[in-house]
Amino acid sequence: MTLCLIGMMGSGKSYWAQKISGGYGLDWADLDAEVEKETMLTISEIFETEGEAYFRQQETAVLKKLSSIDNLIIATGGGTPCFNNNMELMNRSGITIWIDEPVEVLAGRLEKEKAHRPLIKDLQQAELHTFLSRKLAERISYYSLAKHHLKGETLSEDGFAAIIKKYV
Repeated sequence: MTLCLIGMMGSGKSYWAQKISGGYGLDWADLDAEVEKETMLTISEIFETEGEAYFRQQETAVLKKLSSIDNLIIATGGGTPCFNNNMELMNRSGITIWIDEPVEVLAGRLEKEKAHRPLIKDLQQAELHTFLSRKLAERISYYSLAKHHLKGETLSEDGFAAIIKKYV
């Protein structure tokens, strides 16, 4: 079983991957961290020196490798489902779960870590909210292709357990 967590930046994909992996004997990987290992550059360095198109190529290549590994939870980047037929790849390879948090929650979380995120590093708080709302509107058609959708009260350990039990 390969589990792919998708959703906006700041939605908690890495948090949930780490939190639920141990309880089911699954490993987990952060896609951005794996891209950094593969390229030996930080995501910020990739965006600054090579550009987003290069990053998206590397992201897809690493996703293809990870998608073939059993018993793995992959915390994807927020834009991963929107490029290079990645959503189709993830749905074909395993279970996809959209972690859906409100824009207000995302903005609050991301305000503290903007420096590490190339797409938002120069935005003021009001601009951040607008940016996130716009990105969500652009990406929702991809996110909605996930096999499962967790938000509100279903975004919990019990919500993940209910999904995982269907496949184990």
